Amino acid sequence: MYKISITQFFSAAHSLRNYEGKCESLHGHNWKVEVTVSGENLNSAGMIMDFGDLKKLTSKVLDELDHSNLNDLEHFKQRSPSSEEIARYIYTRLKKEISADSCRLEAVKVWETQGSCATYKE
Repeated sequence: MYKISITQFFSAAHSLRNYEGKCESLHGHNWKVEVTVSGENLNSAGMIMDFGDLKKLTSKVLDELDHSNLNDLEHFKQRSPSSEEIARYIYTRLKKEISADSCRLEAVKVWETQGSCATYKE
């Protein structure tokens, strides 16, 4: 089994719903996102997927989130934009885009701080 990962960043604000504490107020983070793809076989170039292609697909999704109030996005109008939900949102969007026969989306990990992250995978 082969795995590759890329890391990218976006900045956004959010406030947590159904939560008591300082994070229920609007605040922002510089989010770090790690996307991992896995595969059993390599393509003719000796890769499961080109890093550049994975970065482009991920950037497309993160551009929708960057410099926004996540609570205002349609997906988060009924869901609290927690790190867990953000990881699932990114995973779901990327899964639709990653369609190579040689690989599959393994996991999305989202850090809201240097020491706190959430991972989503199926």
